[in-house]
Amino acid sequence: MSHAAWKVLPFVALVTVASACGDDAKPVSAAEYGELLFRDARFSESQFNDFSCATCHATTPTPLNGRMDSGYTLHNVASRPSWWGGYETNLLDAVNFCYVSFMRGVQKLPEDSPQSRALYEYLVSISPDATAPALPYTVVKDIQEVPRGSMERGQVVYQAACQECHGALHTGEGRLTEMASILPEVTQDYDELFPGIPHSLVVIEKVRHGQFFHIGGNMPAYSLESLSNADMGALLTYLGL
Repeated sequence: MSHAAWKVLPFVALVTVASACGDDAKPVSAAEYGELLFRDARFSESQFNDFSCATCHATTPTPLNGRMDSGYTLHNVASRPSWWGGYETNLLDAVNFCYVSFMRGVQKLPEDSPQSRALYEYLVSISPDATAPALPYTVVKDIQEVPRGSMERGQVVYQAACQECHGALHTGEGRLTEMASILPEVTQDYDELFPGIPHSLVVIEKVRHGQFFHIGGNMPAYSLESLSNADMGALLTYLGL
């Protein structure tokens, strides 16, 4: 387990939070500052970013309010031996993958910056179990059709997994950003963009592979653990696909 990039320098002093995550400057602990950063999309310097860490990650043992997050809960994240299903063995590298890929960070967070140090202290504060195991993360590599499920379950899945970013079905009302597509209306463009490919397969590709392969905008990917094939099938039914 490699936390060395963040553990070499203790960072527990009070810091002053001004414009980064609030209007009034006041002293807070490093962990408190880290939590502010965690919940604020302005943590990324990109004007095109609307994601915060909290958009995709819960911090409790299980997600609250029925959320189905693309990212795993970060409860005990600092205690795990690896991240991203074993693909990353350094916590800062795992964080930077999200920061650059999904939050449009222009460059990776340096290990000695006040922001990265504070975020680390926050992640440690929500990691009480030093023996926490790594969590499975299964990428669905081969995209293929899935059996359809019920409309009722599909509505639940949409509200839990999709609505925060994409807003209400058909209108996009309440969506996180105008760059998030309106569902399922966006599929009307698929015949021109992806000729000869069933609309449902394009949607599955976007959900499973996110922004990768240049078809998912800035969307994070859903692993098999985050969204089962059964729930995927129900979602497609709800989308009329």
